[in-house]
Amino acid sequence: MSYNTILLQLDIDRPVRSRVAYAKAAALMFDADLIGFCAAEPRYVMPTGDSDLAIAEAMQRQVDEIEDRLAKVRQEFFQLAGDDKRVSWRGEIGNPNQLLALHSRAADLIVAGSGPLSAVDSNRTVDHGTLLLSAGRPVLLAPADFKPVIAEAVLIAWKDTREARRAVADAMPFLTAASRVRVVALGGADGTARQGIDDVVSFLARHGVRATAESIDVGGADEAEALIQIADEYGADLLVSGAYGHSRIREWAFGGVTRALLRSPAINRLMSN
Repeated sequence: MSYNTILLQLDIDRPVRSRVAYAKAAALMFDADLIGFCAAEPRYVMPTGDSDLAIAEAMQRQVDEIEDRLAKVRQEFFQLAGDDKRVSWRGEIGNPNQLLALHSRAADLIVAGSGPLSAVDSNRTVDHGTLLLSAGRPVLLAPADFKPVIAEAVLIAWKDTREARRAVADAMPFLTAASRVRVVALGGADGTARQGIDDVVSFLARHGVRATAESIDVGGADEAEALIQIADEYGADLLVSGAYGHSRIREWAFGGVTRALLRSPAINRLMSN
C-alpha cells in the first residue's frame, strides 16, 4: 500500500499557507499527487416579511462571496503547491462535509488541520468527526504548528476493534517508513490484551515493520492525555488510532478519547473509522 494521491482539506475562512506546506511535505514523502479541496454553502435566509426577490438577492450575495473566496483560495493553493500536472483543485459551492466525503473517492489519504475548539460552522468548514464517519479514508490531522510528519517514531493506540485494525492497515505507508513503532493498549495487562497487541506486532513484522508492544494501566487518568504523554515520552511525531464505533454516540475506545484526540493540537494524528 502507498499513498498515491493526497486530498488536502482547506477552509474558506482560514489561512492556506501552513496547510499547503504541511500537505506538500506529505506528498513529497510518498511521491504522491496532491488535490486541494475547499467548499462552502450559503446560510439559509429566514423569511421575515421580505419579498421573495429580496431573499433571492440575499442568497445570491452569499453565493457571490463564496465564489470570490474560492477563487482566492484556489489561486493561493497553486502558488504554494505548484501548478503542474500532479497538483489539482476541487472547489465547490455546497455542504463541506458532504462534498469532501464525496471527493475522498479520488484519494488514498485526507489531510486536514486541527479542528477549532469552538462550534463548527457546518456551512463553511468540515467537522472532522463527521468526516471520519463518512469519508471511508484515513484522515491525517495536523498539529497546531503544522510540523510535518517525519515518522521517525510512531505510536499506535490499540484497542481490539474494527476501527483500530483499519487504522493500522491505513497507516502502513507511515509505519514502513518509521524507524521505531510502539503499540500501546490502555487497560489491564490481562492475557487477552497481551495476545491482541502481540498479534499486532506479528502482523506488522510480516509487513517489514519492527514494533514493540506494551499494555499500560493508567488508572483513573484521562486516556487521551495519557496517550499524548506516552507519545511525547516515546518521541513519536505520529499517533495512529481508530475513531468512533458504529455511531458517534457510542465512541470506540476509552470513553471520549476520539473526541479528545480530534481536539488535541499537540501531535500529528492519523485516524480511521
